[in-house]
Amino acid sequence: MNSVVCISQVPDTESRIKIAADGKHIDEAGLKFIVSPYDEFALEEAIRLKEGKGGDVTVVTFGPDRSAQALRECLARGATKAMHIKGDSVDADSLGVARVLAAAIRTLPHDIVFFGKQGVGTDNGLVGPMVAELLDVPQVNVVTHLEVGDGKLTAHREIEGAEEIVECSLPAVITAQKGLNEPRYASLKGIMAAKKIPIDTRSVADLGLTDSDVFHQRVTFVGLETPAEKSGGRKIDGADPSAAAQEIIKYIREEAKAL
Repeated sequence: MNSVVCISQVPDTESRIKIAADGKHIDEAGLKFIVSPYDEFALEEAIRLKEGKGGDVTVVTFGPDRSAQALRECLARGATKAMHIKGDSVDADSLGVARVLAAAIRTLPHDIVFFGKQGVGTDNGLVGPMVAELLDVPQVNVVTHLEVGDGKLTAHREIEGAEEIVECSLPAVITAQKGLNEPRYASLKGIMAAKKIPIDTRSVADLGLTDSDVFHQRVTFVGLETPAEKSGGRKIDGADPSAAAQEIIKYIREEAKAL
């Protein structure tokens, strides 16, 4: 059972984000980057499949030089192979990224292609479904439980007020939701072993694509802004709950304009 896990490297969720001088990108100076958290669920599920059924787990990413660090982290956790397509992915829209990943996946043996349900930071959840369409394979998104048999899979996904169970043939694309599993940490043994695994490094051109296939297709960043600073709260004093409630309603209506 061969799996491909597509990962993205994102700023640590506890980082304080600053806007770069051009007003269109984030300032990466001093930022710590990590594997996108939802991608960790995807990776863990692929590793568990390998442990149960054999095969390889290949992690793939499209990004700058620093993205190799994320691949090493995945190898340390249990992935067996890695591919790094070098490029400034921040300037590619979802379709551009999907084209790169789909072209890479076509060169790899795969029964299941895993993604996180979205990339933390941009909250982009389009790439996984787009890759499935480009590969012309079934897809099941926001999966919370997965069973894999001979030539098919059964995936459970949460919908409003219920659970949906979907069965499809392989190969297929799965996007992982929180709750699918509990991701493991890298062991010291795994970290040492990961250093010896070569990373297959390619360019966009190596995959038969041009810059015009990838960059600035349909979506461009016009500008980034940090959220407005929140104003301080207002304390309503008084021992009478009824009077306090009336004061709160008055504030919501007349000052906050929320009603």
